[in-house]
Amino acid sequence: MKWISGVAGGLLLLVVFASILRTLVVPRGLYSSMVIRWWRSLRFLLRLAAPGGSYRAIDRAQTWLAPLMLMGTLVSWLGGALVGFGLLLHAISSLTWTQSVREAGSSLFTLGFASGDRLHLSVVDFIAAVTGPVVIALQIAYLPTLYAAYNRRELEVTLLQSRAGEPAWGPEILARQWLVDTETALPELYRSWERLASDIGESHSTYPVLLAFRSPRPYRSWIVALVAVMDAAAMQLALTPSSAPPEARLTLRAGFTALRDIARSLRFPYDTDPAPETPIQLTYLEFDAAVAMLEAAGFPAERTAEQAWPHFHGWRVNYETIAFELCRRGDAVPALWTGPRDFPSTPIPPARPADRRPGEDRPELPPADA
Repeated sequence: MKWISGVAGGLLLLVVFASILRTLVVPRGLYSSMVIRWWRSLRFLLRLAAPGGSYRAIDRAQTWLAPLMLMGTLVSWLGGALVGFGLLLHAISSLTWTQSVREAGSSLFTLGFASGDRLHLSVVDFIAAVTGPVVIALQIAYLPTLYAAYNRRELEVTLLQSRAGEPAWGPEILARQWLVDTETALPELYRSWERLASDIGESHSTYPVLLAFRSPRPYRSWIVALVAVMDAAAMQLALTPSSAPPEARLTLRAGFTALRDIARSLRFPYDTDPAPETPIQLTYLEFDAAVAMLEAAGFPAERTAEQAWPHFHGWRVNYETIAFELCRRGDAVPALWTGPRDFPSTPIPPARPADRRPGEDRPELPPADA
């Protein structure tokens, strides 16, 4: 029956090597079932470790998700290789199962204390000796790539804070620009987020573990920020079609293309070509309240909320479903217009700094349920 052990060991090693190549080497958004399983399992366990189930408790607990996923995948690869080589050694020698695993571990971790005079086992021992250091080296080389992508992402998310508040919200981006007369800076903002959206689409679909890396501040989130910028662009195009910058349209296109790339790599369903009239979860009443807030802030709308709604709806239908799912899976801060969460939550409006200019009477934010 030793041939069964050999076949099982060979198949297990093929699975381990394929997972390593898919996750660390192949520069393409390939699905990694092991990464997704670690994500689901650890997210569930960390949710149990969040006392009270409040957002702040969940945010503190989920901070550990990405580091634990990285350690878990490394342990899984090394553990799978240890068992696989142990099965192979057991199949081609007279060693007991315990002795086979001991020799495999000796070679895999380059300890060298279990090597013997059995020349017919040398090939397996040498391959095992190469596997351990290569896996660890690839994981070490993997980390700078992850943190470089993380730093690029979080830089733009942090810069957005002064424009959109915390947590970010699309209408607030537009309102703040007109309140402080910086609306001419919007094209540059859209250009930055067009490039960042493309970067996120490439990096987060290739390395899904990046989705689990949380922002340094609890009320910041890359997916919430991206939705806010896209909502701002969609509202500007819908309300002021003749004066909206062309960069807004490009940002929207880059944004929902990036989200679709991520959805494809995670294998959750979405409509690749939704009709403009496809229902969305955001309601007209919420949109109307946001338009009223914009007009009170001095935004020069060319269309009424009723006229602009079909145009805004036609843009948002391209990204709302995927964005809501990523917000839910990532336990993102429950910001306005970002959908439900798996924990009890009330949408949190962005905090706007008090206007200290004398004689000015500025509008307040609409209520969170508007």
